[in-house]
Amino acid sequence: MASLLSRRRKTAGDDALIRSLFEEHGRALLAYSTRLTGDRAAAEDVVQETLVRAWRNPGALVNGKGSVRGWLLTVARNIVIDRSRAKAARPQEVATTPTAPPAVRDHADSVVDSMVVTEALDRLSEDHRDVLVRIYFRGLSVAEAAAELAIPPGTVKSRSYYALRALREALGGAAFVWKEVAG
Repeated sequence: MASLLSRRRKTAGDDALIRSLFEEHGRALLAYSTRLTGDRAAAEDVVQETLVRAWRNPGALVNGKGSVRGWLLTVARNIVIDRSRAKAARPQEVATTPTAPPAVRDHADSVVDSMVVTEALDRLSEDHRDVLVRIYFRGLSVAEAAAELAIPPGTVKSRSYYALRALREALGGAAFVWKEVAG
């Protein structure tokens, strides 16, 4: 019975210690943790864990080795470092919501898109097709395409304009993202 009574006194004293620690150092701990994590919610978790560790080790706070705030800030920093290392050791988390897009784009879609674009390009005149291939598929600038084709840059611009317009008509007005089809 005596041990139960002493445990209750110790718990009450520890609770008062933690309350006073939070009142005195809570704001500084939260500001420091927020700066380290960049996230207010994560910083609140760090402060809570710091205070739990202080509650478990009250002797470390009153041993006379350094300041209490210094001990608390060091514990908070170590918690942030431990969490960062643990997160880096695990594979990246992926959202499991049904509305989230699949992790890998379906290869069949890109194959179909490239076949449709290739057929539409075959319907264009050779001059128009050459300009589009150089600009969109090979990534050349207007000046570079003009130099390769031995025509003025203005001609490259007008051919690309009319080629894209003809390509859009050949595709039936479908909108394609060129980077996905070309790359």
